[in-house]
Amino acid sequence: MTKIGKTDIFFINMKIIGKRPLGQLSFILSLLITVFCLFVSGCSGKKEDIPVVPPITSPLTKNYIGFGVIKDSFTHLTADPIDDSPSLGYLRRGSLVKIIRRQIVKTQDGFVSWVLTDGASNDTERAKLSGTQQGWLKEEVMDIYDNESQAKTASESLPK
Repeated sequence: MTKIGKTDIFFINMKIIGKRPLGQLSFILSLLITVFCLFVSGCSGKKEDIPVVPPITSPLTKNYIGFGVIKDSFTHLTADPIDDSPSLGYLRRGSLVKIIRRQIVKTQDGFVSWVLTDGASNDTERAKLSGTQQGWLKEEVMDIYDNESQAKTASESLPK
C-alpha cells in the first residue's frame, strides 16, 4: 500500500486466471440479452390505432404568428416589404395588429425583418388605414406577443 496525501492507493496483482475472462463474458452476454429484449419488446409489429392530432392551441393550427403592439409614436403601413413602398396608412403607439407572416429582406446595410399584418384591431385605427386591412410593417417598430390578451395588456401600459 502506498500513501499519497489523503489518498490511499492499493496495488493488487490479479494472478487468478479463469475468473476475469468469465466475468467479462457474462457481462457481455447479459448486455446482449438486455439489448435483444429491448429490441423485441419495442417492435411489436402492431400499427398504432390512434392517429396523432395536434392540439387546437398548436402553432401548426394557427393562421397567424402572434400579435404586435406598435411601440413607435407612429408608423406607416406599406403595400410591400420595402422602404420605398407606398403607404397604406399609419398606426400610432399602442395599436394592436395580428401578424400573419414574417419575411426577412436583404438590404444594402444587412437584413431587415418585415411582418405582414392583418391591420389594426380596433375600428378607430382601421379608419386611418384607407380601407385596407393588410399591410407590411418593420418588425423593429413593434413588440410581438403570443396571444391577444398579452398584447392588449402591453398596449394599455404604453404611454400614449
